[in-house]
Order: sequence, then C-alpha cells, then structure tokens
Amino acid sequence: MYTLGDLVQMKKQHACGTNRFEVVRLGMDIRIKCMGCGHAVLLPRREFEKKLKKNLVPAAQVVVADESHYQEMQQGPNQTNF
Repeated sequence: MYTLGDLVQMKKQHACGTNRFEVVRLGMDIRIKCMGCGHAVLLPRREFEKKLKKNLVPAAQVVVADESHYQEMQQGPNQTNF
C-alpha cells in the first residue's frame, strides 16, 4: 500500500505540472508534498485513497540525491516533517 516517505502518483497533476508526491504524514489525514514545487497538501485518508493512482517508489528505495524536494524522515517523538 503506502508508508511514510513513499513517492506516490496521483490521478491528477498539481498546478505546477507534476503528479509525483511524497507522503509526509500518515494518520486520519494524510499530508503529501509535491515533488515539483514543494507545496504541501493535507487530505482526508478517504479522499487520498480515492485520488491515488499508484505507489511509485517505496521509501526504502528512494535515492535522495535524485529528488529535489524529498525530505528524509528524522527519528524522534515530536518531529514535524513538512
């Protein structure tokens, strides 16, 4: 399915022209960040699952040097990554 840090493809493009997003926050709502411009969007889980096309790259296989807006998730209880 999808996990924190995955790169996903949505059905519709973002306003900047790309449809690649990074999953930044998981919970009842899901925050995704555009890999083209870095804009973050918060969606309810149901809406996210409806608009999701496919999971492109699992978090463990992302090459950070190739992705300009990718954030590495930091370990810690109160880390905000967006």
